[in-house]
Amino acid sequence: MVDIFLPIARMSVPAFSIIGLGGLVGLLSGMFGVGGGFLMTPLLMMLGIPPAVAVASDTNQIVAASVSGTLAHGKNKNVDFKLGLIIVTGGLIGGSFGTVLVRILTAMGNFEVVLKAAYVVMLFVVGTFMFMESLSALNKNNSPSKAGKKPLASFILNRLPMKTYFEASGIESSAVALLALGLLTGVLSALMGVGGGFIMLPVMIYLIGMPVRNSVGTSAFVVFFTAINVTIAQSVINHTVDIILAMMLLIGSSAGVQIGARLGGKLNAVQLRMVFSVVVLLVMLKMIIDLVSAPSELIVPGGGH
Repeated sequence: MVDIFLPIARMSVPAFSIIGLGGLVGLLSGMFGVGGGFLMTPLLMMLGIPPAVAVASDTNQIVAASVSGTLAHGKNKNVDFKLGLIIVTGGLIGGSFGTVLVRILTAMGNFEVVLKAAYVVMLFVVGTFMFMESLSALNKNNSPSKAGKKPLASFILNRLPMKTYFEASGIESSAVALLALGLLTGVLSALMGVGGGFIMLPVMIYLIGMPVRNSVGTSAFVVFFTAINVTIAQSVINHTVDIILAMMLLIGSSAGVQIGARLGGKLNAVQLRMVFSVVVLLVMLKMIIDLVSAPSELIVPGGGH
């Protein structure tokens, strides 16, 4: 087995294991329109990569996975560029703020504990919500192309200001709501090493009312720009981007995303949501186990990576 030394992480890792993890990330990105960071960051930490390095380097490899996914879905005209650009605007602001937040938490120590706790909360909310919605859709034999509009979705679509019609998706939504979604996505991207797709997708589908296919393609488009912004900020401000680690992840993810896009096209929308929710909940369980088995001394003086 070939080991490669990572200069920023200051450790050696098996090269093929890292490339394989990148392939898994790409597969998820192509199928669900997410960067895959919600799974990759915990896996990198399991290999001993320092949390801050795992977060920053993972965001870097998401860039290639998301651009490849955007091209694949763009060929099928599943990307709503007009809607996506509004979310991107909020994502750039949120990502810059989140990077500064990472620096503060790292300097205080305990960034790993905060990171895992954030994963547990966010993955539980997203995974449970999507799982229940998928079960409901299967039981009621709903159409797989759209999610039913809920009261909160109606408020977002009809009550908030700056309503805009998006021809590509065939929906009308508030630009204010989309900017807010972008802000949240940017912060999560910097803090957790994710593209933000695992939050963006359920919001697009269940609250905004976008067709599932458009949601997947548009999510990949937004993740691309958000990840670029966070990668640059993490490198300049926190110096935690390990280019060697990122390049190995890129090799695997660029190939995996093409396979994922093809697989995603063969599954109906309800099946996609069900599989995605199960993956999210499994990762959440792993985070809970890590928190419970963590050392008793959680408050550590000083920062470090």
